[in-house]
Amino acid sequence: MREGVEYVACNLKNRAGVRLLMACLLAKIHRPQVDVRKPYTSIGGSDTFSGRTYDERYLTPFINEHHLPCNSTTAFLTPALRNRNVMLARDLNLVGKPPQLYQFLLQLLDDVSNNRITPDNLLAETIRFLIIHRNNQQLRIKGLIQELKTTEGSLPLSSEDIVNLIQQHLSLSKGTSRLPVLIVASAYQSAQEHLGEKFLALQSHNAADIQTGALGDVEITLLGDNEIITSYEMKDKRVTVEDIDRALQKLSSSGKKVDNYIFITTDIIDEQVQNYARSLYQETGGIEFVILDCIGFIRHFLHLFYRLRSKFLENYQSMILEAAQSSVSQPVKEAFLVMRRTAESELEIG
Repeated sequence: MREGVEYVACNLKNRAGVRLLMACLLAKIHRPQVDVRKPYTSIGGSDTFSGRTYDERYLTPFINEHHLPCNSTTAFLTPALRNRNVMLARDLNLVGKPPQLYQFLLQLLDDVSNNRITPDNLLAETIRFLIIHRNNQQLRIKGLIQELKTTEGSLPLSSEDIVNLIQQHLSLSKGTSRLPVLIVASAYQSAQEHLGEKFLALQSHNAADIQTGALGDVEITLLGDNEIITSYEMKDKRVTVEDIDRALQKLSSSGKKVDNYIFITTDIIDEQVQNYARSLYQETGGIEFVILDCIGFIRHFLHLFYRLRSKFLENYQSMILEAAQSSVSQPVKEAFLVMRRTAESELEIG
C-alpha cells in the first residue's frame, strides 16, 4: 500500500490521480455508508457520491492553501475519468497514462472497500507524501537559485544570450505551451513604464476563453485603465485561417473593439494566412490582425529595450517559478534554472 500511495502522490507524469484518491477518501470519511469506488452519482443507488464535488469544493482550497503539488483543476475532467458511470473496480481499464498509476489507484480503493485500511489513515499517508514531495521540490528550486547567485556581479547575459536561452527552453519536448504567454507578459511587465501599457491578470492555463470571457491569453491595457487595446493569443502550432475566424467571432460576441489582435506562434508562419490577417483591417473598422514568431518577438523587444534585458530575465524567471505546476511543471522550472546557470557560467569562462 505504501508503494502505491507514494507512486500516486509523487508521480510527475500525472498529477490528477492523487486528487481522485483524496476525493474518494474524503467522501468515505464524511459519509461512511458510501462505496469509495463509486464517485459518480450517475451509477445510481444510495452508496454513490459526486467525487467531483468533493474534489472541487473541498480539495481545491486545501491544495491551494498548502501549495500541494497537485493539478489546479479537478481530476474528474481528465480523459480517463470524465463521462464515467461505472464503479472503479480493481479490474477496470481506465485507459489512462501511466497505466501503473491507475492500477495502484484502483487497488487502493479496493483496499479501503474491503477494510484492509481505513480511509482516514490512507488519506493521512497520501497527504504526508504530498508534503514530502512539495518540500523536496522547493529545496531543489532553492538550491538551483542559490547556484545562480554565484554569478551575481558578473557581466549580464546579452540580448542574444537571453534569446538563445529562451529558444533552448522552448525546445524542450513537453510542457512548454505556457511559456510564450509568460514571455509576452514578462516583456510588458518589464517595460510598462516606458510603454504606458500593462497586462491584465493572466487566466488559468486550463481555462477556455469562452469560460473566462477573455479575448486572448494576454490582454493589454493602458496604465490606469482597464479597456483592452491589444490581445495576444499564443499557438504552439501553425496559425490557420480558422484560428483568425474564431478570433473574429470572439470579438463580435464580446462587443469589444481592440486596436491589435496578435497571434504569437512557435511554428512557421504561412504567408497566405498572414495576408488574410492583414486584409481584415478595413473590414473590421481598424483592428489589425497579425501573426508574429515568438522568438522574433522577444529578440526585437530585447534589442529595443536593451537596458531592460536583465529585468526581463528576472521577471520571466519569477513568472516561471510562480506558475502552477499544471501550467509549468517542476522539470520545466528546473530546466530553465539549469540552462541559465550554464549560460552564465560559459560567459564567466569566456
